[in-house]
Amino acid sequence: MKRSNRARHDIASGKVWEEFCDSLKEAGKVVLRAETPADELDRAEGWRYLSRLTRMALESCFENSDPDFPALVNIPNATSKAGADNPDNYYLTATVAGDREYRLHGTRGTVPWISFGTKALVATAEGHVVARSTGSLEGRQLRVNPDGSFEIAVSRAPRPGNWLPLDEKTNMLVVRQTFFDKPREVTARMVLEHLGGPSKPEPLTARRTVRALQSAAHLVNRIAGRYADWAQWYQGTPNTLSSTEGSPLREESVDPSVRYIYGYWSIEADEALVIRTPVPACELWHFQLNNYWMESLDYRYHRVSVHKHNARYEHDGSVTVVIAASDPGVGNFIDTAGHRCGTMVWRWTRAQYQPVPECRVEKLATFQSPPVG
Repeated sequence: MKRSNRARHDIASGKVWEEFCDSLKEAGKVVLRAETPADELDRAEGWRYLSRLTRMALESCFENSDPDFPALVNIPNATSKAGADNPDNYYLTATVAGDREYRLHGTRGTVPWISFGTKALVATAEGHVVARSTGSLEGRQLRVNPDGSFEIAVSRAPRPGNWLPLDEKTNMLVVRQTFFDKPREVTARMVLEHLGGPSKPEPLTARRTVRALQSAAHLVNRIAGRYADWAQWYQGTPNTLSSTEGSPLREESVDPSVRYIYGYWSIEADEALVIRTPVPACELWHFQLNNYWMESLDYRYHRVSVHKHNARYEHDGSVTVVIAASDPGVGNFIDTAGHRCGTMVWRWTRAQYQPVPECRVEKLATFQSPPVG
């Protein structure tokens, strides 16, 4: 049976939906792995996590998958998370193609840090799919007009002015904006346009529907499994932070200006995980707490992150972070938000060197921090 005829048959019979639901059911095995926490909170968040991944996957693979009509979508966000999303970032992603040319334009806003990147999803030798960088443009390189407007050419061939490269395998564009003082800062506003493309999309076809549902289900399974593998790997050395060298994260292509240190935390309700580190000269550093599924904890209602511009420093310029169920009144308190375990990440942006923070577990009632500066 020809592929187009098979797609029509699967649409008419409902087989495409049955297979989609069966694939989502398969993803549930990740939540039930032997090493995953089985308490009520972590298990409940595991099922919510899969529902969020499903929503993100459908948004990406179904609603915003046409590179001729790209849309910048705010994913991840406060209720759709994955892969240690940064609570102090505002993310925009869009589907693009390397054989097309685009125009990205808008107003710069006041958010201090912005970066633009293009990615290609590629398979590794181990069979994983990772996002490889195909181009980048940093905020400090961005030429902005006196009225705050800007325009970026997104193409394979170089263009004068602001240029964000593509290559033949590029299929994703990502914009990251990082807040220092979220209530007072304004994000950049922008639109992505395909140059020389069709004026309107074609009607939805059976083949596109089958492909979108299959891609969405595959994406849910791939993301759920990959980040669960990461959490399991760091679970072997709890309450430590270490570089990505030798870990499953070494394959991941992320912001080229940032170095990442990950870990797994696990403490009791009467304990605190105390993290202390010197702070080298850097443009930015950031620490955050995640649940087991590598979702940032709920930053709408809890303090789950700290960074260079809102931290309390010690007299010697170092930083002490205190992870606990309640605020001991010393150091930089990070709220576990009812959790007993999860993952954590420290980011160093253009740091003079990359220190590995020291971690120790203490009883919360007796913990005292060095005096702050």
